[in-house]
Amino acid sequence: MSEHPEKKPAPEASADEKAPRPGGAKRVLDEILEGSWLVTALAVVLALFFGAILIIVSDEEVRGTFSYFFAAPGDALSASWTAVSEAYGALFRGAIWNPDNSWNVATAIGPFSETLTEATPLLLGGLAIGLAFRAGLFNIGGQGQLIMGAICATVVGFSLEGPPVVAAVLAVLAGIAGGALYGALVGFLKARTGAHEVIVTIMLNYTAVYFLVWLITTDAVKNPDRYEPLSKSVSEAAELPKLLSWLPEGGGSLRLHTGLLIAIAAVFFCWWLLGRSTLGFELRAVGANPAAARTAGMSVGRSQIMAMLISGGLMGIVGATQVLGTANANNALTPSIDAGLGFTAITVALLGRASPVGTVFAAILFGALQAGGRAMQASAGISIEIVTVLQALIVLFVAAPPLVRGLFRLKGTGGSQAALASKGWNG
Repeated sequence: MSEHPEKKPAPEASADEKAPRPGGAKRVLDEILEGSWLVTALAVVLALFFGAILIIVSDEEVRGTFSYFFAAPGDALSASWTAVSEAYGALFRGAIWNPDNSWNVATAIGPFSETLTEATPLLLGGLAIGLAFRAGLFNIGGQGQLIMGAICATVVGFSLEGPPVVAAVLAVLAGIAGGALYGALVGFLKARTGAHEVIVTIMLNYTAVYFLVWLITTDAVKNPDRYEPLSKSVSEAAELPKLLSWLPEGGGSLRLHTGLLIAIAAVFFCWWLLGRSTLGFELRAVGANPAAARTAGMSVGRSQIMAMLISGGLMGIVGATQVLGTANANNALTPSIDAGLGFTAITVALLGRASPVGTVFAAILFGALQAGGRAMQASAGISIEIVTVLQALIVLFVAAPPLVRGLFRLKGTGGSQAALASKGWNG
């Protein structure tokens, strides 16, 4: 017998153990994107539940009934149910359908058309951020890309007096170009210098904001007939036509415009790009594992530049629709033209799991909350800030799938980002 027992070879590490673990922020993002749709739906339910509690707490009359809760609990429960049902009922009537309206087509579809109007820029923005997510990039620069797209669309819009279709198309294309170039700059700096896209995009947001503030005070852009900082209005030929103006009895007052059709086209484009194109496969492969993609012969830098270029172009469309559509009555640039859409788009992309189809439902949900929130404030007396709280709660629960699974006693689910890339063209 040998004095030195033979050493057994160490077990070979699995593929998952060999792969480098992503950083903290990347792990959090992967957990969000890998969560199940059931978790997302339950996150919305939880947000509505806690929103109901806030509605009860913020109602002075309802709070008063809780002062004698043990003497007459029915009063407190009844008052709470009335407050919550009236608030959420008003939210539904303002976002989907109001049965109290006198019946005609325009008033019947009016609430939902307003939801779609609010959802259009959110859908485009969510697609932009989601596409960058798939490529492993966190695009915080939606605000800056939106602003640059709006600037380019506005300048072309008030400079052209051509045929309506031609002028509108050229203005939208200018918006795409402005946002795409601003986004591509981020991708270029990331690919060539290694600069972190989060830092670069945040800094470029400030650059775009202050450039806009300066630009609308210049003689070349400022509206000479207005005292406040406001650009010239785009020509009528460059405005996006309304989709429902042909309806009788109030159809002309509905704000829904052809930007919705552009957003639908963008959904199909992103679905095809990510699931059916070679470039989309490369973007997903780079997002899943840049080192493996580089080993396979893919250009990581080129993929990052293309991802940010396309993402910026989609955000540029948001800026164009803000000016050419119905964001303001003047169809002009204002210092607040972005309206927070650049950051709201991040929440929409996360809620939609960075999927084109999922982003559609997320955008409609957020659009319904915004459209219905105004009706909730007007008819039920509930502050519209409750809607902002609901959006924040939805994002909070979506960003914490283990918390939602624990509350509902669900088993852990979730796939692998690498699996998304390995599906290839049929992913």
